Amino acid sequence: MRRIKPAVNSLRFKFFAAVLVIFIPLITVLIVNNYYSVDVVRNQVAQSNKNMLSLYKDQIDRNLEEVDKYLANTLESDLNVLDLEFPRERDEDRYNIAKISLFNMMRDDLGYYPILDSFFVYSEPNRDLIAMHSAKVTFESREAERKEMLEMIERNARTIEYGRWHLWEGESDYYLFHLRKSGNVYMGAWMSSDKLMVPLNLIDLGESGVALITTDDDEPISHAELIRDKAIDLAFPEESYAVTGVGKDRYIVMGEPSTQGKFNLVAAVPDSTILQNLPYLQRISSVISMSALLFLVLFIFMMRSVFLNPVKRIVVAMRKLRDGNWDSRLEQTPTSTEFEIVNETFNRMIAEIHDLKINVYEEKLNHQRAELRHLQLQINPHFFLNSLNIIYNLATVRDFALIQEMTKCLVSYFRFMFRSNSYFVALRDELAHTANYLRIQQLRFPDTFQYQVERPDDLLDTEVPPLIVQTMVENTIKYAVNMDERILIAVEVCKEETEGDSRLVIHIKDTGPGFPEEVLQRLASEGEPVNEHGEQIGIWNARRRLRLLYEDRADIDFYNENESGAVVRISVPIKKTEP
Repeated sequence: MRRIKPAVNSLRFKFFAAVLVIFIPLITVLIVNNYYSVDVVRNQVAQSNKNMLSLYKDQIDRNLEEVDKYLANTLESDLNVLDLEFPRERDEDRYNIAKISLFNMMRDDLGYYPILDSFFVYSEPNRDLIAMHSAKVTFESREAERKEMLEMIERNARTIEYGRWHLWEGESDYYLFHLRKSGNVYMGAWMSSDKLMVPLNLIDLGESGVALITTDDDEPISHAELIRDKAIDLAFPEESYAVTGVGKDRYIVMGEPSTQGKFNLVAAVPDSTILQNLPYLQRISSVISMSALLFLVLFIFMMRSVFLNPVKRIVVAMRKLRDGNWDSRLEQTPTSTEFEIVNETFNRMIAEIHDLKINVYEEKLNHQRAELRHLQLQINPHFFLNSLNIIYNLATVRDFALIQEMTKCLVSYFRFMFRSNSYFVALRDELAHTANYLRIQQLRFPDTFQYQVERPDDLLDTEVPPLIVQTMVENTIKYAVNMDERILIAVEVCKEETEGDSRLVIHIKDTGPGFPEEVLQRLASEGEPVNEHGEQIGIWNARRRLRLLYEDRADIDFYNENESGAVVRISVPIKKTEP
């Protein structure tokens, strides 16, 4: 069989061939169609105007949001507001001072918000309205606005949504207002709707096109006669535009809802102005649609055969690898030269990664086993030498009973230390070893301490790391026991249930002086061993072993109890020994 040349079978050649075969005729048809496309023209005009509306809407919303923040901050931080919550008869001088202070503040701050006509504060117990109007407003306008404000507050103060701006239909105009409430005091902002229309009037919408504000029910607040005569429906989809009207009087309607208030910015453009140069489109639209559909089906078929199927096979193989199936391989099927190289390289790479991962994993396990054994077998040489010294002294005074007991305890101690390489032992064995260790120390330091070890029967089969309790008891002997005062060392074991997780909790307590504050801070930092003499190596050793065995599921805590000395709390997940 004659082999195809790599250049002809390459992905690049097939890609450009597909583009030339499919997209040249499609682009030719679309170029003709673009000159007559109603949808394209409508979309362009609608998008242009919608972008302009969005720009103005965002600008308006930012201004309204700043006003809202100002009102909220004033109500929360200005103490004068509190004085308006009570009847003025309670302290009329204080009430008047607060009223004057708020008036002066609103007068000074109103200039920072040129979009507004007024700030106002209303004391409900006193039915008193404090309003600060723009300097450009006449006296008659101020009185009219004040009357409208009072009527608005009496009708809506208790029912409206305080976090939004609302429209108010006055006797001669529409107004936009915003209320915030704190106790019995209302603070708000007021402006004429005509101010919002200033930027909208700059949009060129044609001879009979209009830009206006509507309520959240799509009711216009201006140009009502035009809307009614042209039968324009001002409802609009948020993502595009709507075509409305009757006959030749059709309009393209697009809008943007305000995020700060219950109103919309809407533009209506005459459809006749947009479509006046498109008389031939409908005659060829069907042919264009069918041709585009045919080209699309052909393109999809070619892309599926050349690109999608090979890529899909690679993705399926990679998903299997992600799920841990390292035996996944790509079948060598006839495909493009580039994909053949990718498949072959992928299979070889996965085989190498699989082998490397196994080697690294085994090496890590071996390293952790070696480290854990090393940590378990660390023995304090001072303890061994001191124990032999005690036996020597007892032999000197011929106290054979104590020699026998000390020797027996040491034999049990070292038998436990070297009996196996197990990472876990039963709790009964660990507690027995701890009691044996305490007895050895009691023989070393007679009449210096007492001890008690709890052995709850239902928990004795629970597995724990070896020497974990004895290490903490050894630390207690080292730092808490002294010759001046007799202390008690107690080992208490219990079981805790937390969110379906059973945990074994071991407390090692003593009645000594407790941990010094600097020691608690150093223990909380979980640092490395303190120095070469071995201080706190036992605690670091225990923490390291717990981390190797349980990762982050085990804890050791150090603290002092009131009038009870030091406490070490060890918490590990419960694991029963196999029978």
